[in-house]
Amino acid sequence: MSSSFLSSTASFFIVLLYLGACHISDGAQQSTYIVHMAKSQMPSSFDQHSLWYESSLRSVSESAELLYTYNSAIHGFSTRLTPEEADSLMTHPGVISVLPEKRDIVVGVFDTCVWPESKSFDDEGYGPFPPTWKGGCDTGTNFTASLCNRKLVGARFFARDYEAINGPVDEPIQSRSPRDGTGHGTHTSSTAAGSVVQGASLLGFANGIASRARVAVYKVCWINGGCLSSDILAGMDKAIEDNVNVMSISISEIAVDYYGDIMAIGAFAAMERGIFVSCSAGNRGPSSYSIRNVAPWITTVGAGTIDRDFPALVILGNGQNYSGASLFKGDALPPKLLSFVYAGNASNNDTGNLCYPETLIPEKVKGKIVMCEDGGNSRVHKGEVVKAAGGLGMILPNTADDGG
Repeated sequence: MSSSFLSSTASFFIVLLYLGACHISDGAQQSTYIVHMAKSQMPSSFDQHSLWYESSLRSVSESAELLYTYNSAIHGFSTRLTPEEADSLMTHPGVISVLPEKRDIVVGVFDTCVWPESKSFDDEGYGPFPPTWKGGCDTGTNFTASLCNRKLVGARFFARDYEAINGPVDEPIQSRSPRDGTGHGTHTSSTAAGSVVQGASLLGFANGIASRARVAVYKVCWINGGCLSSDILAGMDKAIEDNVNVMSISISEIAVDYYGDIMAIGAFAAMERGIFVSCSAGNRGPSSYSIRNVAPWITTVGAGTIDRDFPALVILGNGQNYSGASLFKGDALPPKLLSFVYAGNASNNDTGNLCYPETLIPEKVKGKIVMCEDGGNSRVHKGEVVKAAGGLGMILPNTADDGG
């Protein structure tokens, strides 16, 4: 089963993270623990719960102090202990749990993977890898394990199902490695948890949402092949083993019953292990059954209208005007009417309408505006194909369901 290629509605979230580093006391490494106590089990010899908490703590450490006592969210306290002291406290009457504090969050992003040289993955100021992290970095075409760092802590790729259907990864169009071939995965991972980059914002906003989180990327989507369920599930399986804290998945499966939805099944297993799963709602609608990833154990995120527009106007030779959108910032086109050609009429095979690499005939494209159809490869990639063939610009039409 193949999913629709990628949802540009990235799944984002807010996490609280990065408290101070541990310090060393009496030769043993201490960490912060939150101790949940059973209020009703306080011995009658204590007049106040805080005295009971203090006594319980003193039974395992003479030097530890109460950081906080809690009365409403839970009943209990927080303190700094060694692992051995924490284990000992857990055996005391009235102690429900002794939970280690969450200091580092690893966000696992499932997409087209990453361009690791981006400043969004700069690890300056980051400490050692989280002690619970079990992941790693795959090597492959244009990618070595050394490209990972204390920010980009994991990068893996999954291509077995893709290659079983399509043959070997079609290099050099894309890399058989965690290297991002379209930019979509770099976009979603840096938006979700990219480091703050000076000047990379919109009026001071739109930095990485969880900018101090760590990032692990899982390449499950491929140019000319989409995102295949077998590869996606393999990525989710590995991410659970790697011990990610969050899964961010901007991929849209066709809505089916939960027991037949591979992403819903994988997300349920992740949820059972305490992993927060956030998925995109898809790019379709509004219409019946247009939303995607609707399992109740998934946080499904969709985009609405925004208070900004990026208009682009197409004026044809017959005087008809069509309004669209563009973020192009390069040199303007010549101030005159240019020749216009449909890619399907300027290609050397029957997939030329999609503007795949090396399908456009330069003699029919050079100096012209080319209309490419949506589907298959990414929109940015289509533009690069048109440019490589000598075209001056590209028009990409959308259907009504896609916002056209």
